[in-house]
Amino acid sequence: MPIAHDPTLVALSLLVAIQASFVGLNLALRVSQAFALNRRMLIAGAAMSFAIGIWAMHFVGMLAARLPVSVDYVVLPTLLSFLVCVLVVGIAVYLATLRSQRLLFIAATVMGVGIASMHYIGMLALHASTHMMHSPVYVLASVLIAILASGLALWLAFASETRPPLIVCAAVLGCAISGMPSPAMAGLTLHPLVGALPPGPPAMSGDFLAVIVSIVAFLVSGVFMLALVPDQSESAGDPVIMPEANDGDSVLNLNPITPDTVTPVSAPPAEIAVAEAPSQAKPSAIVYETTLPVEKYRGSKTIDTADIFSVHANAHYTYVFNGREDIFCPLSISEIIARLPPDIFFRVHRSYIVNIQRITRLKRAGDNGVADLDSPVRRSVPVSRSRMQQLREQLTEYLQSKGN
Repeated sequence: MPIAHDPTLVALSLLVAIQASFVGLNLALRVSQAFALNRRMLIAGAAMSFAIGIWAMHFVGMLAARLPVSVDYVVLPTLLSFLVCVLVVGIAVYLATLRSQRLLFIAATVMGVGIASMHYIGMLALHASTHMMHSPVYVLASVLIAILASGLALWLAFASETRPPLIVCAAVLGCAISGMPSPAMAGLTLHPLVGALPPGPPAMSGDFLAVIVSIVAFLVSGVFMLALVPDQSESAGDPVIMPEANDGDSVLNLNPITPDTVTPVSAPPAEIAVAEAPSQAKPSAIVYETTLPVEKYRGSKTIDTADIFSVHANAHYTYVFNGREDIFCPLSISEIIARLPPDIFFRVHRSYIVNIQRITRLKRAGDNGVADLDSPVRRSVPVSRSRMQQLREQLTEYLQSKGN
């Protein structure tokens, strides 16, 4: 049976996919500078925004199809397609936020397979009305398109040294989401079941239902955006210790550290103080390591400490950021801070270490702080409130020594 599509609803489905991709990428890019609870909330929000957008795009796209028989959508496959999409896309978002070249490839594969799985599981909802046959060639082509386009979008957003505007990345990913069903539908053959009825007047107009689903998808993404993205206007007026330029003299003259610009410090909990105190000691007799063990870094199993921008703990292991990607390290964050020179590396949070020579700007973000790094790939590191003042003092010493 021939399948025609309403171009207006097809365009609407593309718009839904791009909007959801924009919100999802916006949230995912903030994961690296978030604290533990906020980090999980951002990953969940990004996964939900992606999943709702992908599912809504598929639903609106199916409403755009003009089938010559009445269609009764089965609820279970429709719901299952959404749940699978949330799970798979959530895994892909988490892997992408680790900013590893190898994991980025895996994330693109997982996301592409998730988009394709959502489509074909959702298509099972039509089996009660018509028998469907899928061409294997077109199935493979649709999966490859989803993987390649997803990989391009994730690379532009997370790994490109000159990242384009976020809306461009969202448009690429939106095209991947909405472009995948095109070859899938081209390879679909429908066979009407015996006794199938011709299309009758629907209880609700398909166009009206598509608009409702699109509005709901927009509103849900908007809620995630408003709830999880911090107000930039509040942080814009916060005191900044370093401007974009790395001119030490101008920094000290333009942004002197006075009692008014120092963040109030509260004493950390006893267990944190006990755990972190040894790592901040600066015994002069210790000879610190010049390399750290990692897995597969430029064909080597070590990385020079001079190449380290920051370190992020992940359970009992860590990821070392070299300015372009995160590299797995088998050491714990406590073992790493004990091996690094304390006049260069500072533990800004229980889960983060930063190279102070790579910091371009330090600003407040709510009750805590954020340190922007001078790296080819944009990266910010969260700073706990109890560490803000000490980090400011160490940065000032570094800038003064640099100026001299």
